[in-house]
Amino acid sequence: MKRAILLLCVVLSATALMGTNDTYYKKMGETIGQFNSCQSIEDFRDQANKFRVIANVETKEWLPLYYEAYCYIIMSFMDGTNAASKDGYLDQANTLINKMVEMAPEESEAYTLKAFYYTGRLVVNPPERAQTTAPMISAAVGKALGLEPGNPRAMYMKLSNELGTARYFGSDTESCCIKAQQLLEKWDSYTLKSPIHPIWGKDLVEEIVNSCGR
Repeated sequence: MKRAILLLCVVLSATALMGTNDTYYKKMGETIGQFNSCQSIEDFRDQANKFRVIANVETKEWLPLYYEAYCYIIMSFMDGTNAASKDGYLDQANTLINKMVEMAPEESEAYTLKAFYYTGRLVVNPPERAQTTAPMISAAVGKALGLEPGNPRAMYMKLSNELGTARYFGSDTESCCIKAQQLLEKWDSYTLKSPIHPIWGKDLVEEIVNSCGR
């Protein structure tokens, strides 16, 4: 998970998308770059707060909400205390995600993050939550891929869900391994919509591929 965060770091030129809102893109680029130094829950809380400041100013932009919610989801994975604490972070993420989806109902990345959020809920207590949460993950992924079939993060979430289900029931995972290798091979061919759009996920696919070779 830590490596996934590091992949969020984008070395970008603050002028890449200048002309529409110079300050917004510059501030987002700087803040996204700071993910590289995040090591603890407190670091990610501070990072989330920085995105909140941007969101409060740029009220028509959905990406600050995306990254703020992403921070809280990661915090839930990092928290080693109890289910209530993990769910507390996810509650905060959920509020942001709902607002984000309302702002950007046609954005594939928004629903991909929603699937990631539901995965966080599932991980808190798989035996008790799998039956209700797994369909929610599938629905969010389906929406994301319906909007953008080639979104690699949505494809990863779909693959991760399938692999988790197969492992849970002791089923053969060969088809998942093949899909992971195919996804990894074409990952870099995806064209980002902007330098501040999400890029995470490739290392997680690499982990699946490496685990398949063991």
